[in-house]
Amino acid sequence: MIQRHELPLLLTGLMATLCGVGLSRMAFTALMPALVQAHWFSPDQAAYLGAATLLGYLVGALGAHGLTERWSVPRVLLGSFMAVTLSFALSAVPQPFALFFAWRCLAGMAAAVLMVIGPSAAMAALPTARRAALGPVLFAGVGMGALMSATLVPALVRLDLFWTWVALALVSALCGWWGWRSSQRIPAAAARLARQQPAVAAPLPNAAPGKAWLLPVLWLLAAYACDAAGFVPHTVFWVDYLARERQLGTAFGALQWGLFGLGALLGPIATAACAARWDWHRAVVGGMALKTLAVCIPVVLPWALLHGPAPTLQLVAYGVSSFIVGALSPGMAALTSGRLLQLVGPLAHKRIWGYATAAFALAQALSGTGMAWLYAQSHIYQPLFALAAGVLALGTLLAWASRSR
Repeated sequence: MIQRHELPLLLTGLMATLCGVGLSRMAFTALMPALVQAHWFSPDQAAYLGAATLLGYLVGALGAHGLTERWSVPRVLLGSFMAVTLSFALSAVPQPFALFFAWRCLAGMAAAVLMVIGPSAAMAALPTARRAALGPVLFAGVGMGALMSATLVPALVRLDLFWTWVALALVSALCGWWGWRSSQRIPAAAARLARQQPAVAAPLPNAAPGKAWLLPVLWLLAAYACDAAGFVPHTVFWVDYLARERQLGTAFGALQWGLFGLGALLGPIATAACAARWDWHRAVVGGMALKTLAVCIPVVLPWALLHGPAPTLQLVAYGVSSFIVGALSPGMAALTSGRLLQLVGPLAHKRIWGYATAAFALAQALSGTGMAWLYAQSHIYQPLFALAAGVLALGTLLAWASRSR
């Protein structure tokens, strides 16, 4: 059960992941079909705009740790919240592709900073005994944002794209105010938790910075990079693939994106239970393997439709894929962060988690750009899911190899 004095830590992580990834990135995925149908951009341009967010995410991840060396955590978070809000507001009217590309890059940069700094600051302040239970919950904001984008965006798009962007800007501003206020209370909350459990809050025995770059850490970073590259089709092209390529309509795509958001909301809670019941390593490997199977569903389903009732099979199979990949999107981030904290300790965690996020962002940017190029050549999404499944299978093997001696 969450204690009252733990709320500032929880809200800091939740608002950072909600505004940064849940809205800044996930909402744009839900908007892609509407931008194409409104003739703002062509399908190829919309795919490249999705890749622009990933490119900005890479830049933000590389610079996140340096920002906290120069400014305080609340100030860095406030600036990032404002950048996300500004990116939404500046996207409210039709404009040249280059300008829109810049606003998506800005949103991606701010999202990465929020994803690195918010959960890391909250996780480091949590007592060791509470990290497995509460650490993954910090990433539930991703699911909250995806669920909001699945319900709020389709309703607003029916009115006007302008008001959709304005509403996203207002929600981001509200999340930013709440998250910034909560981050200012982290030192007081951490001090109170340390007084209550001084022995539990002590650093782990293997927390020495000199032991950070152990071989298990490198294997884990490589596995996390594979995870980043492997679920790009679901986070960037999923709705457009279902709505246009599979010809299932925007309502079906919105429903599946809602299931994705529901999974992303419940995923951190499930991963917290897994991490508490089993060790972090087994949870990471199991999560990667399950995600691989879920990404395989769009590859094998078209063949299966020839041998079964199409409407029922499509709804169930795509729903399972949406829910599992959604659950393990923030879930794998939470498990990887917790496993790194176990390997390197709380003192080095922010720095190493920043490197992990940078590796994640680099793999995601390369994957997103490459897949956007492949789609521009073939105009078919389905081979991208087969490629993604292969990358995730490799990530599962790397995660298994990251077991420390």
